[in-house]
Amino acid sequence: MRWWAGAWAVAAVLSLAACGASDGGGSAAGSPSGRPSPEPSSGTPAQPSRPPSSSAPSAPAASPSPSATGCVAGLARVTVGPGDPVQRRLCARPGTVISLVLRPRVDDKRWTDVLSSAPVFVVVTGWRLDTDGTAHATLRCAGTRGGTARVTAPAKAPDVAGAARVAFTLDVTVTPYPREG
Repeated sequence: MRWWAGAWAVAAVLSLAACGASDGGGSAAGSPSGRPSPEPSSGTPAQPSRPPSSSAPSAPAASPSPSATGCVAGLARVTVGPGDPVQRRLCARPGTVISLVLRPRVDDKRWTDVLSSAPVFVVVTGWRLDTDGTAHATLRCAGTRGGTARVTAPAKAPDVAGAARVAFTLDVTVTPYPREG
């Protein structure tokens, strides 16, 4: 191996470590701050996409543009429970697998499915509804491309006719790694 190839390998490892460095502000599953719960994988902890927001519940939450330190990579877990915000944002690196857990609702509605507005960027590859009403979905981000997708989770009462209405929205921004050279 040439010396410069080893130097590039070390630089790549250091940049990946910097992308996954913890900011000390991790959150627990279903936290009231509305931040996704990161789930570490293969030694690199995942990061939430934005700091806690102090905006009023009636105002839409604005988040800063995705940055290299705020994007999750590898595996990430987003848990939504009763009382959590109905819309969240998440910045993810290409190839990230997001486990979306939708806790049982407190009203008479049930989760029906999960849909992606742009399957070329984020595709729903798994869906399961437990007997207690908890829904699980697996979302896979594009392997190399960057873009945005709106992932929606509709819910409806099982004994009422009509279409389900969107009860939760996850806006996923897939941000590619910076290119060298």
